[in-house]
Amino acid sequence: VNIIPIIAKADTISKSELHKFKIKIMSELVSNGVQIYQFPTDDEAVAEINSVMNAHLPFAVVGSTEEVKVGNKLVRARQYPWGVVQVENESHCDFVKLREMLIRVNMEDLREQTHTRHYELYRRCKLEEMGFKDTDPDSQPFSLQETYETKRKEFLGELQKKEEEMRQMFVNKVKETEAELKEKERELHEKFEHLKRIHQEEKRKVEEKRRELEEEMNAFNRRKVAVETLQSQSLQATSQQPLKKDKDRKNRSVITGNQSGASLSSSKVMITKTTVEPLNCSSWWQAIQCCSCLVKNAAWREGFL
Repeated sequence: VNIIPIIAKADTISKSELHKFKIKIMSELVSNGVQIYQFPTDDEAVAEINSVMNAHLPFAVVGSTEEVKVGNKLVRARQYPWGVVQVENESHCDFVKLREMLIRVNMEDLREQTHTRHYELYRRCKLEEMGFKDTDPDSQPFSLQETYETKRKEFLGELQKKEEEMRQMFVNKVKETEAELKEKERELHEKFEHLKRIHQEEKRKVEEKRRELEEEMNAFNRRKVAVETLQSQSLQATSQQPLKKDKDRKNRSVITGNQSGASLSSSKVMITKTTVEPLNCSSWWQAIQCCSCLVKNAAWREGFL
């Protein structure tokens, strides 16, 4: 490429220091063999100005995006407490010189240098890297077609080799993937069998629990039926015993009444008028007792026929 050295932020050093700094930079470039772009002096129209500009290398420039009012107009400048550095003032920096040299004076020469020198040098280096040279090892000129065919065969051989390597890599990848899939399938199958065994064991336990529960329910129902049978028999026996007692007491009361009637006829007594209250009895036995009390408490008087 075309190299044009410049010094940025040139407003940070003084004029004397800047001149010494330019001389030092140019000496360093020459001592290290760095070729920079020299403005052409072979054209009489621009020879004088280019010679002057070559003496100004490297250009000391200052940049700014701010506009500062100087006098009656706005200019691009850098404003400091001690003053203003104008970008387009040649007494402040070399920005105008650089712009004139690149755009107005030497634009065409820069394009020609890039195309005819730098690009051709790059193309030559790339062809030499690919094996294309002007002469063979015996310093004899050779045919470009022969070189092309030779390189073509080499590239085809490398291409086939690369294809074979990629094919082998693909086959290995497929085998690895198949092995991984088979391993995953085996793991899933083992997991399925394990879960299946767990499910069967749980099912067996549930069936056993259900069978035990059914047996307990059947035993409970049998005990319930037996208890209900015993309760019904007890109730029947309990209800028959009071009825038998009531019947015996009733028979005894009838016999006692007959004997009392006979004694009443013989003694000729007269019963007085008594007040009889209604009976409030919950069983035959209580009713019989109440009747006996009434008979005992009755007032008997003589003169009853």
